[in-house]
Amino acid sequence: MTTSAITTATTSAAPPSSAKPLISSDFDTFLKMLTAQMQNQDPLNPIDSTDYATQLATFSGVEQQARTNELLASLGGQMAVLGMSQLAGWVGQEARAEAPVWMDGDPVTMQLSPAIGADSAVLVVRDSSGALVSREDVPVEAGLYDWLGGDAAGDPLPDGAYSLSLESFSGETLLGEAPIESYARIIEARNGPAGAMLVLEGGIEVLSSKITALRVPEALDG
Repeated sequence: MTTSAITTATTSAAPPSSAKPLISSDFDTFLKMLTAQMQNQDPLNPIDSTDYATQLATFSGVEQQARTNELLASLGGQMAVLGMSQLAGWVGQEARAEAPVWMDGDPVTMQLSPAIGADSAVLVVRDSSGALVSREDVPVEAGLYDWLGGDAAGDPLPDGAYSLSLESFSGETLLGEAPIESYARIIEARNGPAGAMLVLEGGIEVLSSKITALRVPEALDG
């Protein structure tokens, strides 16, 4: 299994030196309109000077808000870069989250959490199209469990992404079905529209905020 480098995208908060700031352009337009308004006012009914002051104050407020928004956008970009640098240490580790798993023959470690009162539990496996491919009895005790990736007949499943869920039973009564958290190696971290995104083995993506645990892979432990 390979590990990709972290992908980061940084953008400059300042506009190109050759481009005129939008707020300055708007202010020039405002001054031209104000001058035209003064030149074309009715001499018998001139505009009150307080109206000019009000217009200037209003534009000044808009200008300050625009500058504040620019600063906030710049700060947001800097915070995103900082978040990516903090995620640098995550690449290569195994993350636990509710996400599809990639089966390529290696066992997948998951966290079983049966419903309270359950006396049996069944692991439900569906392929990428949502078709049921396996139902497997698993321990009813909460804890880690290694799924070997077998189909209903016990034969190895083809390599691919699979969705896992856990059905909890009390006797013959289904208490509920819930997604399962599983471990997978992080191979990449990058920024996305919704925040920092982690790419797991098989190209499976999950938001960093959805990660509930991290661990060093057994092969690297010690």
